[in-house]
Amino acid sequence: MRLIIHDTMADVTEWTAKYILKRIHDFNPNANKYFVLAMGSDSSPAGVYKKLIEYYKAGKVSFRYVKTFNLMEYVGIASDNPVSYYSYTHNNFTDHVDIDPKNVFTLNGTASDLVAECEEYEKKIKEAGGIDLHMTGVGLDGHVAWNVPGSSLLSRTRVKTLGEMSVKEICVHFDNDTRKVPRQVLTVGIDNMMEIGELLFIFNGTAKAVALQKAVEEGINSMWEISAFQQHPRTLLICDKDSTVELRVKTVNYYKAIEYTHSKLAEEASALSK
Repeated sequence: MRLIIHDTMADVTEWTAKYILKRIHDFNPNANKYFVLAMGSDSSPAGVYKKLIEYYKAGKVSFRYVKTFNLMEYVGIASDNPVSYYSYTHNNFTDHVDIDPKNVFTLNGTASDLVAECEEYEKKIKEAGGIDLHMTGVGLDGHVAWNVPGSSLLSRTRVKTLGEMSVKEICVHFDNDTRKVPRQVLTVGIDNMMEIGELLFIFNGTAKAVALQKAVEEGINSMWEISAFQQHPRTLLICDKDSTVELRVKTVNYYKAIEYTHSKLAEEASALSK
């Protein structure tokens, strides 16, 4: 696990966008080798998408050979509904870059057979060669995708019922009326996410501080799903200073020292390659 601490959310956003840019460049995708990116659809990645669109318009990156997968969708919400994750993905990112629309994949929350939809979605991910990088935020209660507290750490893509905390967290998108919030969602599971090549989670603000502390300083606990990714070989936690207030000073200093050393080694390697 790698914890990268920045002073502000603006710094988090810029670092994350540049990291994704570098990952795509290093992968060097082409017609026979697509880079597969999983999309977060919460508020935390919104600034990252804006930055990636800026990079595209400036000619710094192309998404022609990129495929994207959204890992969740509301049950009973049509794709053309403005609150759907389908709409979020298109409105905030994919409609503004050169990605082929047929390479933008989302779950269908209005499918007649939701179980079959989940099974088919897993097949699509497998056919794409698996997901190379997933970038997303984390819920106040530590949920990732819609794997809410209590979800099995061996869960696969499925229908999931939301708890009241989750409903209250997202009701802002439903006119602040909890009665309008769907009680069920489709979500890729924790076990699916363990198959992703690299996981990048964004934490911002003091409201996410407890979730970050659970992710870093305590053991794996199904009531804090983010903690499961201590076992993933390539987990990156990108956070602003405010979200570290629940961490021990020793923990913060340790990870800052690691990143300082990492940066110095990268600078030296870059200098030698010139």
